[in-house]
Amino acid sequence: MSKAKVLFISTEVVPYMPEGSMATIGRRLPQGIQEAGHEIRTFMPRFGCINERRNQLHEVIRLSGMNLIINETDHPLIIKVASIQAARMQVYFIDNDEYFTQREKYADKKGNEYEDNGERAFFFARGVAETIRKLRWVPDVVYCQGWFAGIAPILLKKHFNDDPCFRNCKIVTALFDNAYQQPLPPNLATTIKCDGITKSDLSEVRDKPVTHTLFSRLSIKFSDGVIVSQPGIAPELIDYAQKQGKKILMADDEELDISKYDKFFDEMIAPED
Repeated sequence: MSKAKVLFISTEVVPYMPEGSMATIGRRLPQGIQEAGHEIRTFMPRFGCINERRNQLHEVIRLSGMNLIINETDHPLIIKVASIQAARMQVYFIDNDEYFTQREKYADKKGNEYEDNGERAFFFARGVAETIRKLRWVPDVVYCQGWFAGIAPILLKKHFNDDPCFRNCKIVTALFDNAYQQPLPPNLATTIKCDGITKSDLSEVRDKPVTHTLFSRLSIKFSDGVIVSQPGIAPELIDYAQKQGKKILMADDEELDISKYDKFFDEMIAPED
């Protein structure tokens, strides 16, 4: 059986973000999976705290220039790229002046979480999908890291379900403890709603303040597999994934065993008996 082609939709990657469980896995996992024989692509947001000059980011003109409409407003999509020479891998960055370049990560310097974090997450997921379509690269597995990548599962499964790049892909949500504190606004469902996505699909987040747990349930619902990446993940989310019949990998963030992920990704695309 051929190795799965894996798309990593990552929130944090070292060295662009500080060392930490998520950022370290965001760096080591794609490298390890690539060294195990998989073809990969890695994306992350171009948060304003990333030093563009020091990290040698440069814009990819042929991939930039598209406008994404969010809540009836056009937002230019800018694609940048940088290389991690030691890992022999490239990282693509989703950028936009309003959503990323002029912002910190999830909150401003005073610690106030951005009220439009849901829009930012949607722009990130949509930007990755549109860029992959431009690249004409067809992943077998899409790995979504943490809540900021959490809109990708429903977007790929419902809006892009007939697109040749995503028609047959398996989606994996990796759960981390990077929860936001203030619920996202009740208009999140309106923001996400687009062709192929129904009101029923959005039942977890429709017309209510969206807690991290509700947002995570939405991600799990439209994923094929779930990775519990750290200790301390809410038991109700693991129970929900089990009841939904999702394939689950219990991982250990302190000792990243690439072979477990390698096997998990290959099992995701293995023919069912």
